[in-house]
Amino acid sequence: MLTGKKIVLGVTGGIAVYKAVDLVSKLTQAGAQVRVVMSEAATKLVTPLTFKEISGHAVAIDMWCANPEFNVEHIALVEWADLMIIAPATANVIGKMAGGIADDLLTTTILACQKPIIICPAMNSGMYNKPAVQENLQKLKDWGTIIMPPAAGHLACGTIGIGRLPEPIAIVEFVKHYLAATEGDLRDLTILVTAAGTREAIDPVRYIGNRSSGKMGYAVAKAAADRGAKVILVSGPSVLKPPASVEFISIESTQQMLDAVLEVYDDVDVVIKAAAVADYRSRKVENQKIKKSGDEGLNLVLDKNPDILQILGQRKKQQILVGFAAETQNLLDNAQEKIKKKNLDMIVANDVTLPGAGFNADTNVVKFLFPDGQVTSLEKMPKSEVAEAILDIVREKSKK
Repeated sequence: MLTGKKIVLGVTGGIAVYKAVDLVSKLTQAGAQVRVVMSEAATKLVTPLTFKEISGHAVAIDMWCANPEFNVEHIALVEWADLMIIAPATANVIGKMAGGIADDLLTTTILACQKPIIICPAMNSGMYNKPAVQENLQKLKDWGTIIMPPAAGHLACGTIGIGRLPEPIAIVEFVKHYLAATEGDLRDLTILVTAAGTREAIDPVRYIGNRSSGKMGYAVAKAAADRGAKVILVSGPSVLKPPASVEFISIESTQQMLDAVLEVYDDVDVVIKAAAVADYRSRKVENQKIKKSGDEGLNLVLDKNPDILQILGQRKKQQILVGFAAETQNLLDNAQEKIKKKNLDMIVANDVTLPGAGFNADTNVVKFLFPDGQVTSLEKMPKSEVAEAILDIVREKSKK
């Protein structure tokens, strides 16, 4: 989302200005062009030369210092830009923005800007919580300014509380999400993704499960969010961190996953069911740990779990329904049967015995099958790229 984007970064005189240097670096690494406008106070903390070397552009500071690149600098900068970021945004500049004050190049540039403005407040907790600052922030928000909330933690004054400038990587992700929500090709879709395996309890310490890590489902959820979709991720147990900007629902059993999915199913446009659910559950769950008894084995009676995908297929209305088939034999036959039986619009099939495919791997080797018998085979590729390929098809189907 940042490739080729033109960003004006306004830097004010907060102690967190040192993070703005790293922010410029990360934005440019992500493909953006960045021009920096500094307040005079900011130059007391970090030299303009630092920003010039990192951004590759001269830094704008003085209203009265002619820049041969621009005739009317504050106007030319915002006409050039796609968006403007103020980081750190001190209480002082927030107050000036709310009051329409333009007494230096930075505030004049802000006032002239008709493009989206993202501000990242950074200050002492006492300042941030003052009614005047909160009222100013609310006023700016009401006017359409995008506010990234400050982080909490150790502050420069030695206290612990809210007011820290978020880490540069978090700001970059915030900007990406904003751009995705306003420009992403999936921004009009609500996508439900299921991921990881489910667990069926045997006793308080044992369960029936499978080898699914959740990597494929989490990759789909992240890619969809990055492309602007509203994403609901329903996940079984996984060591993976949920992607930013998704609604995350944690479950354990197949029944819990079914309940969570059905609660939102009527309101979603797409379901991508990448979870590897347990097909069976123990008929009896012991309240205490089952102890070993001599040389005797353990007999479990298993009952069949509800087939989530089939239930969704039976209830399908406007939804695009995408299933997964992890097989060890007869891949195409088994996958094609699932498409018909479960009323799917598409199934992603993979032979988990192939090198670089299946559970816990970072790559996958898949085939896309469709109700009309069409089959599209993909080479081995990272699961993130498989996710993008799935979403490309979802996008096209959503237009029909």
